Amino acid sequence: MKKRQRSIPRYFEIALAVCGSVVIAPVLFVAGVFIKLGSKGPVFFQQERVGLNGKSFTLFKLRTMTISTTGAKITAADDVRVTRIGRILRRTKVDELPELWNVFRGDMSFVGPRPEVPEFVDLNDPDWIEVLDHRPGITDPVTLRLRNEETILARVADKERYYREVIQPYKLRGYLRFVRDKSWKTDIRIVARTIWAVAFPATVKPPSKEELKWSFAD
Repeated sequence: MKKRQRSIPRYFEIALAVCGSVVIAPVLFVAGVFIKLGSKGPVFFQQERVGLNGKSFTLFKLRTMTISTTGAKITAADDVRVTRIGRILRRTKVDELPELWNVFRGDMSFVGPRPEVPEFVDLNDPDWIEVLDHRPGITDPVTLRLRNEETILARVADKERYYREVIQPYKLRGYLRFVRDKSWKTDIRIVARTIWAVAFPATVKPPSKEELKWSFAD
C-alpha cells in the first residue's frame, strides 16, 4: 500500500523558502534598520526549540525585545521587554519571517506543530512523542486560534503557571488532533487560512474560556 503523503513535499518547501526569502528581503532590511535604531542588540533573535524526534535546533526570528539575561520564557502583551517596533512586528507576524531559513535548513516545515522551548516539553510523555514525530512548522490550526495568546497571558498574574497548566495542555491536545489528520491537502488549507488571518486578524475565532478551562480541568 502506498504511504500517504502527510506534508507538503520537502523539495517544494525548499523552493518556496528560497523564493520567499528573496521576496521578503526588502522587508527584513527595513525591519532590521528600525530594530537597530530602536534598541541595542542584534537584528535577529535565536532560541533553542525542540524539533523533529525531540532534537533541539536554533529558531531564528527578528528581535522584538530588549536584550536581557533574565525574564520569563513566555511573552505576554504587557511584557515591558518588548520594544516599540517589536510590538508592531509581533502583531503583524513579520518577526517570524526569518523562520524561512529554518524551513530551508530542514528544521521546520511551513505547516506543523509550533516548536516549543525545552522547558515546556516532556520527552517521556507519549502525547509529546507523537507530536514530535512530525516536523514543527511556522503555522498550524492551534497557532491560528491562539493569535491572541499574549493578550490572554497579560490577564493573569502567574503567567508561566497559567501557560503550563492551561495554555500548553490546550495546545498539545490540538496538536494531537492536527497531526493525526495531517496531509498535504490540510497543509495547503492551513497556509491559505494563515494568509487570510494575517490580512484579516479579526476573522480568527480565539478559543473560548470554556475550552481553556476544559483543558485545565482535564
